[in-house]
Amino acid sequence: MKFLRFLINDLEKYGIVEGHKVREIKGNFFSKYEILENEYSLSEIKYLPPCMPSKIIALGLNYFDHAEELKMKIPEEPLIFLKPPSAAIGHKDKIMYPKMSKHLDYEAELGVIIKNKIKNIDPKEVYKNILGYTCFNDVTARDLQKKDGQWIRAKSFDTFAPIGPFIVTDLDPNNLKIQLRKNGQIRQYSSTNNMIFKVEKIVSFISQIMTLNPGDIIVTGTPSGVGELKIKDEVEVEIEGIGILKNTVSLEKNVQDFDL
Repeated sequence: MKFLRFLINDLEKYGIVEGHKVREIKGNFFSKYEILENEYSLSEIKYLPPCMPSKIIALGLNYFDHAEELKMKIPEEPLIFLKPPSAAIGHKDKIMYPKMSKHLDYEAELGVIIKNKIKNIDPKEVYKNILGYTCFNDVTARDLQKKDGQWIRAKSFDTFAPIGPFIVTDLDPNNLKIQLRKNGQIRQYSSTNNMIFKVEKIVSFISQIMTLNPGDIIVTGTPSGVGELKIKDEVEVEIEGIGILKNTVSLEKNVQDFDL
């Protein structure tokens, strides 16, 4: 099943993708829904983030190839941080380059969408509490990350969490090809089987710390090949079985200059 959240005629809707069409549903993915007769072409809709999470929980240093690239020690436990829901944008939306930063990086990641409210669950119970999977780009102001010594500002700007285009069910999240292209050139290419911590471990671990709600997104780290984004760059995250998340980078405009 392939789920979608979208706008048509300025109305927000939920749907199921069938080929190049989307069938509207009454309700949403996290409860019972009814498939309606209304049908739209994917070419005429505006994509929205496929869900709006109460929180985005992300992992750092979760690929063996990325740890080797950085010459860093393999972590003993998942290294987690948060991105705000206000950073979320959809497929084809613009990533805004903030005036506060001089260096943005892309990070292709697999996103895990939580289905049920869960807390303190065993790894064996994880998969029945997952709705599906999506593409994610953990955009990062790398210069601010180094300057601050922690990650909140660098990860939290509006538009720094492209998500989508779909939520796809019935995949093996631990064995999917993942790649990122910048201006058509492959910059990251790996497989989720290179993840240090697998999805069942990650979700169970996080659930020991915080309650997870329907629609929350856990993003599972990025492989090797992280690099810089410039104004006007087009960046695509492609994950096997899910699709392509495409965004372009634009200069932030009409914002107040902060006198720091």
